[in-house]
Amino acid sequence: MLYVLIYYLIRYRRKVTATNLLHAFPDKSDKERKAIERSYYHHLCDLLTEGIFNLICSRGQIVRRYKFLNPEVVHQFYNQHKSVILLSAHYNNWEYMITSIGFRFYHNGVGVGKPLSNQHIAAYITQRRSRFGTEIVDQHNVRQVFQYYHDHNIPTAYLMLADQSVNDVNKCVWTTFLNQETPFIYGPEYFARKYDIPVVYYEVHKTRRHQYEISFEVLCDQPSLTPQYSITKQYIGRLDKLLRQRPDYWLWTHKRWKRQRPEGMQLMTFNDK
Repeated sequence: MLYVLIYYLIRYRRKVTATNLLHAFPDKSDKERKAIERSYYHHLCDLLTEGIFNLICSRGQIVRRYKFLNPEVVHQFYNQHKSVILLSAHYNNWEYMITSIGFRFYHNGVGVGKPLSNQHIAAYITQRRSRFGTEIVDQHNVRQVFQYYHDHNIPTAYLMLADQSVNDVNKCVWTTFLNQETPFIYGPEYFARKYDIPVVYYEVHKTRRHQYEISFEVLCDQPSLTPQYSITKQYIGRLDKLLRQRPDYWLWTHKRWKRQRPEGMQLMTFNDK
């Protein structure tokens, strides 16, 4: 019922979605892109209901729906008394991860994100997301948070979703992603290199409706010793590959390509797919 309302009646951002898919997959037929579009909107309806459920559910209900396949990849760094950056994208369900990092890892849990424009709604959602111990941090205050936990030597897991739109087109990494010039935020690699925090990439796979499996992979365990942009390169390569394999679980209604690369800004080439 929600799908019929959003897709056929409200027609929520259907032009944005169709344009994004056309530019991202020009080699696919109209029929193939339309199939991805419809599948995506079905999934979007699942995300909407899961987002509401996430505000009221118990710890056990999250654990049953959000299965960690190899959490030891993250736990090993806590045993070494090291913080970790959990790097991913708005792919499949990310709300369960935000809410649960405060109790599913040994680390202190911090979720970093953009604030909502409505302060009353933002305050309520933040309160519900943090009810199990996750600290929700505005991206504008993230520098102080990293510095605080570094100074106090507190192993912390920082959740950062690096596929969101950038605020400043001059302070990001520009590359070709899904056949389009795309800006990526550099924050995850910046903080990883500055504080030598290991970076763990994770993917969320939908096994059936409202059921997910999460796999973790170490991208870099010594960021301060790696070449600049190498972490960002690996992340973009994995995300590009993931979206080409199963594109209907990403946020295609998001205006990801609304910004233009400034004249003279270097376009980096990443071939790690």
